[in-house]
Amino acid sequence: MARLRLNQEYRNKISNRMRVHLEQENTQEKEKFFQLRENMKPLQDQTWKLAETIVRRHYTPKDVEMAYHLQNKFQNVDTIAKDSCFHFGYHGQVEDRDEEDNVVMKDKHIEEHFDFTLNGNINGQESGKQNDFALAMYRDELKGREGCNPDINIEQKDNQSNPYWTKIDDANEKYLGISGGRNNQTSFAKDWNNDYVLDLIGSEYCRDRSIACKENEFIALMVWQKAKGQLIMAHDKWITSVLTQVSKIKTWLKSWKYLDEALDFCAKANCPIDEAEIIRCNSTGLAIFNPQNCADYLESMKNKDVSRADKIRARIAYETNIKSQEDMATN
Repeated sequence: MARLRLNQEYRNKISNRMRVHLEQENTQEKEKFFQLRENMKPLQDQTWKLAETIVRRHYTPKDVEMAYHLQNKFQNVDTIAKDSCFHFGYHGQVEDRDEEDNVVMKDKHIEEHFDFTLNGNINGQESGKQNDFALAMYRDELKGREGCNPDINIEQKDNQSNPYWTKIDDANEKYLGISGGRNNQTSFAKDWNNDYVLDLIGSEYCRDRSIACKENEFIALMVWQKAKGQLIMAHDKWITSVLTQVSKIKTWLKSWKYLDEALDFCAKANCPIDEAEIIRCNSTGLAIFNPQNCADYLESMKNKDVSRADKIRARIAYETNIKSQEDMATN
């Protein structure tokens, strides 16, 4: 029976199938992402309770009740606003330099913006709202949705001003319900944001309500805010690792002439694919790669993060092996 030649359609199907396989593998990058995501909601709930405590010290329940009374009584009074983001700050000290370039400590009001909404910022400023946190938290839900892609910002990180990115970004926002402002929230954003709303006295803009907190409270808020950034980074690192492997696979696929060569590689890479599956589902490279070597190389690209304990164990094993060889040579 004649061997089937690899064409671009088959190459695309195989690379897509391999990406699915790579995303399903239990790697250190994936495990880190899943652990951070699992811990995120409990940490947010805990931090929200702290934020509520700080806010209610400033705007007491009695104050809010009185404000509602006046607002309901007079038509020209509009003093209550619901909010999920706040400016918290405390009077502390920061390192500075004097005229002789010596280190000195100076008093300063230290303040950050903390946003508890699903697409809230993570940089401590009111500007810079982004969807990266939402895409990480609801990656599984978006992954199975036609027209959506939770990894789009990672895939297009160097080119986020093109029609394709805009189309996917709009679809992601629509499905998550984070476009159109608070009054137009639906789906996941509505369920998320409704858990983090407080009645505040004043205008509707949080920049007009800087609220004093204690230094230890501020530190706890920063731990939560940094955790959001760490989740985003873990998502990026995991998917970047997958994309790097897929890119290498595409290079190898271009070098193979026949379909059975590509399927042999897939089997050796622990992702067996039936030839009928590729056919039914509906320029050769300069270098020719051995399928087994390619599978081994792909394995070496995984799990780049090595813990300190693992490094110590590896070092002990190495030294034990060297000592054993020396003893054998001596004997």
